[in-house]
Amino acid sequence: MHIRLFAAATAALALVVTGCGGGTSAEGGATCPNGRIRFGVEPYEDPAKLTPAYQVLAKAVERELDCPVELKIVEDYSAEVLAMRNGQLEMAQFGPLGYVFAHQQADAVAVASFADAKGALTTYTAGIWVPAGSPIQTITDLRGKSLALSSVGSTSGDALPRYALREAGLADADVKIDYAGGHPEALLALTNGKVEAAEINSQQLATSTGEGVFDASKFRRIWTSAPIPNDPITVHGKLDPAFRDAVAAALLKLTPEDVAKVGEFLDVTPPGPLAAVTEDTYKPLFDLATALGLTEKDV
Repeated sequence: MHIRLFAAATAALALVVTGCGGGTSAEGGATCPNGRIRFGVEPYEDPAKLTPAYQVLAKAVERELDCPVELKIVEDYSAEVLAMRNGQLEMAQFGPLGYVFAHQQADAVAVASFADAKGALTTYTAGIWVPAGSPIQTITDLRGKSLALSSVGSTSGDALPRYALREAGLADADVKIDYAGGHPEALLALTNGKVEAAEINSQQLATSTGEGVFDASKFRRIWTSAPIPNDPITVHGKLDPAFRDAVAAALLKLTPEDVAKVGEFLDVTPPGPLAAVTEDTYKPLFDLATALGLTEKDV
């Protein structure tokens, strides 16, 4: 199946919105464009779970910038890129591959990401899992088998597993690919016996194991990706540079407590303060997009 990262996402934003705070003396200034900051977050986990965690982070940004922050959990990966491109988001957290296209198509500028307690930028990995007793031993053995992937446009739940198939000499058509609708859904497709293999990234593995949803002893990982730099938080590049600098400074001032709830979903426990990142941090993902042949024709 051909990736359509920007496949027509008719609803640019899911209506999971929380308005944080009222008017402030900073409204309308360089650090508070149009009287508020709209902060988009990709739906890499159930929005009902993500929302309270990101409300804590949004409140912290609001505190540092003295500007109301509206949190928006977007409908899907492509919707977030489109929302920033259409001027509906001033700030957004993208998946690493989503950031590549947000940078190219929506002028997203990466400013911060998640660090461990020692201040080192954190990473995660993509993985493909099968039942412990499955005859599938390698990616090559997936020929003719069913494989649950997350969502179109996901770094660890789509692009990297499909690239691994290509590296193993398999075309997408050689495998029965089923887009489950998200990382949790892909994992459940495997545990419920709906598919013969599924992508489970290290973040979802940690979350689901901690919640008692996944027993790793009953399954086996047949492939793991190279480390992927964690999600960047970005600012719309067409806005006043003073705003970008203010947001970057505010994010880097946040305490570990401000980001701890989000960190739990990203397998960053315990977290440190956020770390500065740039476009160069995500160069391997730009290279991946090139390797998969993603162009503007995919818009």
